[in-house]
Amino acid sequence: MTVKKFLLYGILFIILSILGIYAYVHIAVIDELPSFEQLENPPQELATRVLSNDGEVLDMFYIKRRTYIPYDSIPKNIINALISTEDREYFGHWGIHSMRIVKAFIKNILALRAREGASTITQQLARNLFLNREFSLVRKIKEAITAVKLEQTYTKKEIIELYCNTVYFGRGAYGIQVAANAYFNKLPYELNISECAFLIALLKAPENYSSISNYEAAINRRNLVLSMMADNGFVEENEYYQALMQPVYLNQTSFGNKDAGIAPHFVELVRQTLEKDDTYNLKGYNLYRDGLIIHTTLNATMQRHANIAVAEHMKNFQAVFRQNWSWRDKSNLLSLLITQAVKEKPEYIQNKDPQKRAQMIQLAMNNPKFIDSVKRKATTIQTGINIIDPLTGFILAMIGGTTETGTYTEEARYALNHAVQIKRQPGSSFKPFVYASAMINGVTPSTMIESGPFSYTLPSGRIWSPSGSGSGPVPLSTGLKYSINTVAARLITEYTSPSEVIALAHRMGIKSKLDPYPTLALGAEEITPLEITSAFGTFLNQGISIDPIIITKIEDRRGNILYERKKQLQLTDALQPSIAKAMVKMMRGVVQGGTAASVKEFYPFEAAGKTGTTNDYADAWFIGLTPQLAAGVWVGFDDRRIKFTGWYAQGGKAAAPIWGRMMGKIYRDPTIGYRQTSFGFEPSEQDSLDLLSPGHVPIENRIPELPKNNEEPIHE
Repeated sequence: MTVKKFLLYGILFIILSILGIYAYVHIAVIDELPSFEQLENPPQELATRVLSNDGEVLDMFYIKRRTYIPYDSIPKNIINALISTEDREYFGHWGIHSMRIVKAFIKNILALRAREGASTITQQLARNLFLNREFSLVRKIKEAITAVKLEQTYTKKEIIELYCNTVYFGRGAYGIQVAANAYFNKLPYELNISECAFLIALLKAPENYSSISNYEAAINRRNLVLSMMADNGFVEENEYYQALMQPVYLNQTSFGNKDAGIAPHFVELVRQTLEKDDTYNLKGYNLYRDGLIIHTTLNATMQRHANIAVAEHMKNFQAVFRQNWSWRDKSNLLSLLITQAVKEKPEYIQNKDPQKRAQMIQLAMNNPKFIDSVKRKATTIQTGINIIDPLTGFILAMIGGTTETGTYTEEARYALNHAVQIKRQPGSSFKPFVYASAMINGVTPSTMIESGPFSYTLPSGRIWSPSGSGSGPVPLSTGLKYSINTVAARLITEYTSPSEVIALAHRMGIKSKLDPYPTLALGAEEITPLEITSAFGTFLNQGISIDPIIITKIEDRRGNILYERKKQLQLTDALQPSIAKAMVKMMRGVVQGGTAASVKEFYPFEAAGKTGTTNDYADAWFIGLTPQLAAGVWVGFDDRRIKFTGWYAQGGKAAAPIWGRMMGKIYRDPTIGYRQTSFGFEPSEQDSLDLLSPGHVPIENRIPELPKNNEEPIHE
């Protein structure tokens, strides 16, 4: 081969090699780098926060548990600790540090393996946002180029802000705000210097240092961070020694099973509502990635009082039920429940082989431990509770179920919400709608109604003869006070009609379909606890019905308002104010000496309401009113085939005491602001129940001035 050909082939080889390297770099590196648009809008996957009306974080919706705070809200000690340990020349480089790369390269060559990295804070951010953690030359090149592009896109402060909001601290916590809560149950600004150093110490190996078993190693790492802060002049000598001696008290509750918070059923209702309802202007936003802030109506303090009230009541009430319940003659029911429990297990659902499925059921039938768990679940008494402010429609507290321990685990979030999702017969708690309908037709609280035995021929030809009669005529108010069935039966057949009662109930807030039969008077049609509680609020609200509200405002992560509750509420003129007032006055008698007298043991102030118990003791109710709130309590079981066994399941004993406990705690708590303990009837009205006045009062004359957006209602 001639020299000329050799040179020619050599040049061609070099050109092809350069082209090959360029093609490889372009394919393996350049094409996979983030675009300008991605750099401008990095995939941070910020958690959406759900807030109570008193500012507490109820829960978060997230793929990664991460919330966003601005640079000015990041503690100075966090920034100083980060710079001291990760990148002490951060403010002097342009994304990469050439000398650190050279030093790290030499050390890795000498060690014959990758022992030391040289990533700046910006490079780490590039890796966290856009790359994986694989150690390779290609990944390091991508990281360096992306870091330079980040420095060209953002200021140094903005890069620190992004880093502190996205870096992983262990315990499932992304970002400084979530980490401060997970480890210390604090907000970032509440952290002391020792705690700041501890959190930055975790970044070297989050999962290792976050473990309780490695607590001593984590403290040693914290001490090293403090030492580096001192070396860089961020900590005075005396402050450094004080921080070394300062113990670190970790938040133990974030270990183990994740707590579902104080109101898991309410939070899940918020999530489902946002996913299904387009009125909240969230098109283009991701509920799990975009760091939204959801302001809700729920009051965290009131919710805790409700939770405690249920736990206190159930402590003894559950035991009473189990003492009176026996599975001895219910073997068929138990077999059905065991089969149903097996069919709900993931392994059964995933297995399509009929023979193997049958084997699973048979094994469960012979497994004492599994059988005991089915028995306990089936006989756990459930509750459905709503507390509503009738003036605004705000749902202030919601309990969708009970637990043996009184606290909610993660499973409760997706369990049946008994406050909203179940439909059960309300029993006598439906009677106020019948009474109010009769009063529209001219009946007054003092009208005498026959309470003796009653029979009525239904369209089918069957004779309806309700039990629970009295002896002779009684005032309408007495019929309600003592829940006399025959009075309600005569009202719906002689003084009003099923269709009229249904029309009134729907105007007042009942949404469920109701069939127009006389048995409606005794609560034979099924409704949800939420709708009957909301409808009772209409009595308190001068006959005006307002649909329940759970969300008041939604903001993006920067605080821009995406949705805000309209000032003009959707109001329904459902009932004359004089009749609404008369109903409240009559229902006071139910609490003062009627079927709900048990309320007074726990709540000594004025209250009104109605109890309800189904014929077979499957469901117990109390829907009650204070001068400012409407609250409904349902008590029963997941499975309708499980029933209470006797008198202790009446609404006045099973549900009313929970109501009394809740309201007693709420009205004794000065921090909540509900202080009006009297309905404010005039002295002349205290002795007379004939409060009805002729004529219609326009709706605008019945509504007091509503609170403005972002303002709490005044409850004096």
